[in-house]
Amino acid sequence: MITKRIIPCLDVKNGRVVKGVNFENLGDVASPVDLAKFYSDAGADELVFYDITASAEGRGIFTDILKEAAKSVFIPLTVGGGINTIDDFERVLSCGADKVSINSGAIRDPHLSYDAARRYGSQCVVLSADVKRVDGEFRIFARGGRDDTGIEALSWIKSQVENGAGEVVVNSIDTDGVRGGFDLELLSLVTDLVDVPVIASGGAGSAEDFVALFETVPKTSAGLAASIFHFGQVKIRDLKQTLQKANIPVRIV
Repeated sequence: MITKRIIPCLDVKNGRVVKGVNFENLGDVASPVDLAKFYSDAGADELVFYDITASAEGRGIFTDILKEAAKSVFIPLTVGGGINTIDDFERVLSCGADKVSINSGAIRDPHLSYDAARRYGSQCVVLSADVKRVDGEFRIFARGGRDDTGIEALSWIKSQVENGAGEVVVNSIDTDGVRGGFDLELLSLVTDLVDVPVIASGGAGSAEDFVALFETVPKTSAGLAASIFHFGQVKIRDLKQTLQKANIPVRIV
């Protein structure tokens, strides 16, 4: 049986890990390099780095921090933020990333996922979809959740997977940072729609939220969280033991 993955997310702004609520009111947490090593040692299955202001500021993603983190991390590392071209893929991968996450870049250039998958393989291309309910419809948001694109989310996610994205991170803006549980309705719709791994993001507040995620939406491949790990409310090893007791398969180290 395929194990479920637990993935801490490091949102990086100005060289520091930050965390907010509903993508707003960001507060300082820690050094991304130190935190990456901590999570690697603590039993995380993967790590996600987002340079959360790269797209909004129209610049390339950090590379010095990425290089330093890659030296001390021995689990898969996904990096996103300001990825707009194949050259951006090359630059991030050459700095130590295993997978590259695209969001606003894919909105601007719908063929980016196809071109990247053709060059690097679909397993390298991660679609990060920031989704929010607007007037009864799931919409795709861009620039770190700042802009409503008007694009219907489910059809867009499906089209990007058909273009070559090999994994989807579903970021629910409605539940982000609220710690009231994952957006199970949205995740159920997405996992029924695509046949690639789907990572749940936004809303985790306790170990029980992960149990509910994997029991209610069993097709979900992984749970991603930030603040509950950063501030110590949930420890990864304790979380995995809780999942194991609930007969949810996880990697224990």
